[in-house]
Amino acid sequence: MAEKKTGIDQALIRDLANILKDTDLTEIEVEQDTLRIRVSRMGPPQTVQAYAPQMMPAMAAQPVASAAQPVAAAAAVAAPVVNGFTLTSPMVGTCYHSPAPGSPAFVEVGQTVKEGQTVLIIEAMKTMNQIPAPRSGKVTAIMVADAAPVEFGEPLLVIE
Repeated sequence: MAEKKTGIDQALIRDLANILKDTDLTEIEVEQDTLRIRVSRMGPPQTVQAYAPQMMPAMAAQPVASAAQPVAAAAAVAAPVVNGFTLTSPMVGTCYHSPAPGSPAFVEVGQTVKEGQTVLIIEAMKTMNQIPAPRSGKVTAIMVADAAPVEFGEPLLVIE
């Protein structure tokens, strides 16, 4: 018991720090009897790296269609609200038009859909989430490209 009061095992702390470095973890905690040691690396540099790639594809996805597309998309979103329903993304992820690469799309512009019919898939955290049509009607616009990143609340398609 006298050993626990006199100091902390610095070799153990060094070993834990090496484990963090070798495994790219940001934090590790070890508990033995009444001794608890937590070693943590500074998170902000990794956080900046984690958020930058998520932001860049979303920004890059908008100009892909055309330089005028964001203005046209804003006008298209405003107009269909009166004449139709704009389906927005319920989550952040990657939007797919078909169930698998090379498969036909769930829906096309001009196609009539029934309420509950799958119209898109959004992949989030390695999970494929089917997005159902919230109501029956005719698809008048698909506002996202296949395999494009989407944000929460982003317009996906318009149903009249």
